[in-house]
Amino acid sequence: MVDRRNGENNGEDVTRVPNSFQNSVNRPDPLRDSRRVPKEPMPQTAVNLGQALLRSREAFGDRVAILNPVDGVYVPIRYREYVATIRRYAGVLHGLGLQPGDRIAIQGTNSLEWAAFDWACQSLGLVVVPIYPTLPSDQAQYIVRDAGAKLVVTGDDEQRKKTLGMEGVGSLPLTGPDSLDAKAAESDMSEQEWRSLVDAVSPEALATIIYTSGTTGNPKGAMLTHRAFTELAVSVLTSLPVNENDVFFSFLPVSHVYERFAGHFLPTILGACIGYAQGLRTLANDLLQVRPTIMLCVPRFLEAFKGRVLDGAAKMPPVRRRLFEAALAAGAKRFRGEFSPFAGVLDALVGGKVRARTGGRLRFFVSGGAAMPYHVAEFFGAFRLQVLQGYGLTETTAATSFNPPDDNRPHTVGIPIQGVEVRIAPDGEILIRGSSRMVGYWNLPEETRTAIDEDGWFRSGDIGEFEGKHLKITDRKKDILVLGNGKNVAPAHIEGLLKESRYINEVVLFGDGMEYVCGLVVPEFDAVRAYLKTQGVEAKTDGEIAAHEATKKLIKAEIDRVNARLADYERVKKHAVLATPFSIETGELTPSLKVKRRVVKERHAETLAGLARSG
Repeated sequence: MVDRRNGENNGEDVTRVPNSFQNSVNRPDPLRDSRRVPKEPMPQTAVNLGQALLRSREAFGDRVAILNPVDGVYVPIRYREYVATIRRYAGVLHGLGLQPGDRIAIQGTNSLEWAAFDWACQSLGLVVVPIYPTLPSDQAQYIVRDAGAKLVVTGDDEQRKKTLGMEGVGSLPLTGPDSLDAKAAESDMSEQEWRSLVDAVSPEALATIIYTSGTTGNPKGAMLTHRAFTELAVSVLTSLPVNENDVFFSFLPVSHVYERFAGHFLPTILGACIGYAQGLRTLANDLLQVRPTIMLCVPRFLEAFKGRVLDGAAKMPPVRRRLFEAALAAGAKRFRGEFSPFAGVLDALVGGKVRARTGGRLRFFVSGGAAMPYHVAEFFGAFRLQVLQGYGLTETTAATSFNPPDDNRPHTVGIPIQGVEVRIAPDGEILIRGSSRMVGYWNLPEETRTAIDEDGWFRSGDIGEFEGKHLKITDRKKDILVLGNGKNVAPAHIEGLLKESRYINEVVLFGDGMEYVCGLVVPEFDAVRAYLKTQGVEAKTDGEIAAHEATKKLIKAEIDRVNARLADYERVKKHAVLATPFSIETGELTPSLKVKRRVVKERHAETLAGLARSG
């Protein structure tokens, strides 16, 4: 077993990295202390994930694979010892009598042990079924039953209770007494035996079944092969400049396909390092310790980061605040390609402090999972923090297109990845084909035939168009609103414009069968609270804020500002301000934080009926 406190393992030849480098933001780069020349830096196509892992060990054995948080300190784990731990995990799972093709569910948060478990399963041909740790017991049990999982591995007691006692399903803790991690200490699977098991797995074998978030109905299990991950990793590197010297910061749920591919499999295949966040509460400090060069994120994170920076600037003394505002304005002009002669000077005075919040060496964010408002990219670009927006779905192994750093157009989702075919159907739907496309939905042949046509094209459900080589998403096919007068309205574009307001956290538009578009608005409560104070209004609770006339006037002014840019039939004629944010617990958000329009409509049916009557 690996001693995660000092980075050593029992008797294996692993060069230690001193813990002292973790104690300073200006520590030496742990990935550049090795002068070893990689033998084979990337796997070729048609390999399974286990073979890709072993190639990384052979090429990068002495380099740091993981920065693992232990009692608040990040401990380096090198590839050689990381893969040794994975082999011991594989020995335990193999000893349980599990066979290739068996489904094994896991419910827990991101960690070294979660990652080692996943790689161990892949090396044996076991099919991993990840479950969001935020899902309640009924939804977790539905996935376990639907997948036919023989075993559920859980991150802690709270997760274990969700599926414990299910008939015919075993339960095994990931860590702690009598856990997978503890049992691995006595695992004696030899390298030769393990290698023979790895080589027996076909690249076409199922690697995982990932259940979609389910914005409508029950979630469906998308079946993804080993080849989907390994070939996509090779394809991504043809246009995205990432390599073994990069440090990835992992904080998005690894149970989601986006983090699973781009923040888990991809870095390990290319020989890079992954630093795990300890939790959302420690995120700011974790960034300063890990100092990532690449960070996967979602727009909500970027908007929250922006909000914290702006709130901090608002509290500065007048001179510093005006300097910040000048730097932001000048940087934004430069980002837009306009003449901005003082941008460099102002950036030297202000921009470095903003960049320092990410650890000081971030090369770029990669944003996915939802549409990113342009103003977010402009804000970060103003401070020389590049955001590369990408696009993909669970059914396409996350990555279909992305913006390369040297051709970044933030209002698009980028250029299709090499080896991934994308075309636009006559009705505007985006169709996708390639080896990264799912095999189909688990045990749902009819749904599979509906999703994938006879020529192998996956129907994404998204409406889009090409702008040169760059793909643009304009809406969701099922979300198009058909007004009573027959006009079609694409709500996503309008919602995106409204969410550019710092006072609007979320907005969902409706209008099917109505004479106009109406909306439900969740305020950005902290920003509105600060605004109300400037008006001499004290509102303590979110309910008081939502109900106050000053808030209603503020939100209406923000909506009117956007309406002025829209055609008359697209304008939001009526709206209501909600007192409670959408959440996963109430069912209004998916685990990946997408809004479930149907659920929002059902939960707020009375409010929407009132908006319809008031017209």
